[in-house]
Amino acid sequence: MPELGLFPLDVVLLPTERAPLHIFEPRYRELIGECLAQEREFGLVLGDRDGLREIGTRAAIVEVLDEFPDGRLNIVIEGRERFRLVELTEGRAFTTGEVEALADEDSISERKQREIVLELYREVAELVEADVDEPDPDSGVLSFEVAARVDFGVERKQELLELTSEPERLTRVTDLLRQASDGIKLERELAERASMNGRGVSRRG
Repeated sequence: MPELGLFPLDVVLLPTERAPLHIFEPRYRELIGECLAQEREFGLVLGDRDGLREIGTRAAIVEVLDEFPDGRLNIVIEGRERFRLVELTEGRAFTTGEVEALADEDSISERKQREIVLELYREVAELVEADVDEPDPDSGVLSFEVAARVDFGVERKQELLELTSEPERLTRVTDLLRQASDGIKLERELAERASMNGRGVSRRG
């Protein structure tokens, strides 16, 4: 069973997702330095007051943005395969653990389901006036590609990460996108009412 260097953070990295990372702790500078020198991946796993989560994502370093004289780094990472943390190991300055790959079930999403997700994604992007970075509908992991582009929050991203059925993930992403769209519309409606400040309200008597 392979051992993997782990980076516990209050962050969830989804497969296909790219994210910036600032490296400043000596132990993790050591981990990232080894990954750069040996062209290896490390494991990013959600770590919070509830401890380390069991499911994490292998992260590849795709770009080094800044190297500072004191050893700090700004890098860009990309989510690759998921893993299950079987057991923590010891012997290094940074966290390590034995891991096993987490694969999806042999279930394929329906095209109609993918079209609905993309339609909702475009709607949310238009509402927030963001440029649409169109995901690949036939990638097999459209759920991850969409969730990587919309901020659903750490807990919801972890929930998606742990699901092993693409149709099930797409159903969840559909619900989250509808909630996001409804929330944005409601917020705008309330803001519009507040800006009227009572104007347009008729009085009787």
